[in-house]
Amino acid sequence: MCIRDRFWIEPSEFHQFAESVSFCKARGIPVRIVGRGSNLLVRDGGIRGAVIHPAGGAFTAVSVEGNTITAGAGVRFKKVASVAREHRIGGFEWMEGIPGNVGGGLRMNAGAMGVETFDQVVSVTFLDEDTEIRTRSRSEIKSFYRNVPELRRNYALKATFTGIPSDLDTIQERLAESRHHRNSTQPKAASAGCTFKNPEACGAGRLIDEMGLKETGVGKAEVSLEHGNFIVNRGGASASDVIDLIDQIKAKAKEERGIDLETEVRILGEDEVVF
Repeated sequence: MCIRDRFWIEPSEFHQFAESVSFCKARGIPVRIVGRGSNLLVRDGGIRGAVIHPAGGAFTAVSVEGNTITAGAGVRFKKVASVAREHRIGGFEWMEGIPGNVGGGLRMNAGAMGVETFDQVVSVTFLDEDTEIRTRSRSEIKSFYRNVPELRRNYALKATFTGIPSDLDTIQERLAESRHHRNSTQPKAASAGCTFKNPEACGAGRLIDEMGLKETGVGKAEVSLEHGNFIVNRGGASASDVIDLIDQIKAKAKEERGIDLETEVRILGEDEVVF
C-alpha cells in the first residue's frame, strides 16, 4: 500500500463512524482508531489504510444523571473530572491527571492514584465486529491491568461512569492532589506516556532506575531523569530512536533481572513510507 492509499476520517456521529468502518472493511482497507494519541507511538513510516479520528458531535457529548456521567469516546478525562466537580460528584478526581480521552482510557483501562477506568464503568456502548452498535454492562466486560480484550476487537463509542456524592471542598482537595502527583512525578518534556506496564516484581520506573538507565539515550530519545518509565523527546527524536531505546531497556531487564517488560504505549505503523 502506498502513501496515496492512506486516509484520515473524522466522523462526528456514531452512525458515521459505523459507516466509515463498514466501508473500509468491505474494501479490505485496514482501520485504526486514534483519539488524542497520548499513549501512542507511530512508526516513522506512518499508518497505512484508514485512520479514523472521532471528533465533535456525539463523541464529545457529556451528560449527567444523578451520580452517573455519560461521556463520548472523544471526551478528555480532564473534562469528565471537571463536570464531576461542577455536579459535586466525587471519585473522578484521578482523571485530572490523565492526558487521554474516554475512548483510549477504556481501551487500555487507564488508571492513576490507585484507581482504574473500569472501577467506575457502569456500561459501554461500542461498535462490534459486525459493525452493529451495542451496549454492555460492566459485569459483561472483562478488564485487566492496562488491558480490556473486548475493546481490541470492538470500538468504544461512549461510556457511563458512576461516582459518589461529595462536597466541593473535598473534590477540590483531591483534584489538587492529583495535579500535584502528576507534576511532581512525571516529566514535562514531550513523551508518549508511560512506556512499560509495571511487572509483578516492582514498578517499571523503579526497575529502570535501579538498572542505572535514567538519561540513557538513542538519538534524541532519552529516558527521563524525573521518571524512569518515560522516554522523552529532547527535540527531533524519530520513532525509531524511541523503539531502539525501548528494545535496549527490555534486553537489559531480561538479561539482568529475568523480567520480560511489556510496553504500555501502543506502537503502530510502518517502518518506512512507501510512495
